[in-house]
Amino acid sequence: MKKQKYTTKLLAILILISSMSGVVAQANPTYSEAVEARIKAVENSLRDKPLDSNSTALNLLERMKVHKTPAVSIAVIKNYELDWAKAYGFADKETQIPATTETLFQAASISKSLNAVGVLRWAETNTIDLNADINTYLKNWTFENRKKANGKTISIANLLSHTAGLSVHGFGGYEVGDALPTTIQILDGKKPTNTKKIKSLFEPNTKFKYSGGGTTITQLILEDNTGLNYGIYMKEQILNPIGMTDSFFTQPPPKDEPLATGHWSKGEPLKTKYHVYPEMAAAGLWTTPTDLSKYIIEMQKSLKGESNKLLSKDMTEKMMTPFLEGEATGFGVFISEILGEKYFQHGGSNEGFKCHYYASLEDGNGVVVMVNSENYDIITEIFRSVVKVYEW
Repeated sequence: MKKQKYTTKLLAILILISSMSGVVAQANPTYSEAVEARIKAVENSLRDKPLDSNSTALNLLERMKVHKTPAVSIAVIKNYELDWAKAYGFADKETQIPATTETLFQAASISKSLNAVGVLRWAETNTIDLNADINTYLKNWTFENRKKANGKTISIANLLSHTAGLSVHGFGGYEVGDALPTTIQILDGKKPTNTKKIKSLFEPNTKFKYSGGGTTITQLILEDNTGLNYGIYMKEQILNPIGMTDSFFTQPPPKDEPLATGHWSKGEPLKTKYHVYPEMAAAGLWTTPTDLSKYIIEMQKSLKGESNKLLSKDMTEKMMTPFLEGEATGFGVFISEILGEKYFQHGGSNEGFKCHYYASLEDGNGVVVMVNSENYDIITEIFRSVVKVYEW
């Protein structure tokens, strides 16, 4: 009992100190002198203009104040290893709960990257034809709103690469306590869902059109064919095998987890702290930059043929290759070229949360940034700092 009282008192003191200083170091790991020097350089090299401009280097904590961003959590990958991870500010501004590297943020559309791995693992394990029509693998629902597809096949590959020509860009989620729709109700646009039904807008395989609605169809495909709840399948088959043990797709999230509170652009918290996303494949992942770095490193090592905990080298290469010529989308990822080097990447935007990761296809470099704010600009500023400090 005395130990518990002492721990509670110590936590209260730490929170008081953090509220006075505006920065929290509690529970952040310590690193070698060389790594700590890189961390300090990143913290003091943010830029609000492109690197080739004459912009001035800026401080992370000051930029957090400017952007009204309560918490920032960062992980940097160097040579196929986590170089460092650190969190700043407050997981919940009102109650002054410090953000740590264990604080969970909504990954929003980064969920689509992990979902693609989940679908591809199922497909590879069961010799599934990714180019067959999706109705081949749908058991409890049939996609019928496809008049504008003109009889063309809509495949799982189309859904994963946003080349199916489908509607519903994204989702706003539901306040905690609201009635949640089933996956089929979401696809049909029936109450209590708050989005329209998924339908074809044009022929597949003609051009890119981002569709969280299409991603949600893959959620149903996995549930139909594995016999498992989507969150359970992803936990057992994708997250746990690569050590993402702090992460989950479960919706609503367990209440005893260290969840960050989402904040609007002016800094006020969401009414129920966060929104719930039954569209788990498209937007439901709760995670940390440290855990996301494990996914990135696994994919990078798989590309080298050095790890196949989730996918074979061939399947990972397929995931990282643009599906349509002239487009930048692989399966659950975007392929970008920056300063002559190719990266796979994805961003995320849920109500009150923003995030993004970039990871090199070669050399094993990467960065993940997650914030509990509507303001994305600080993420770009941090990326510029990391690129500058690490000379990417």
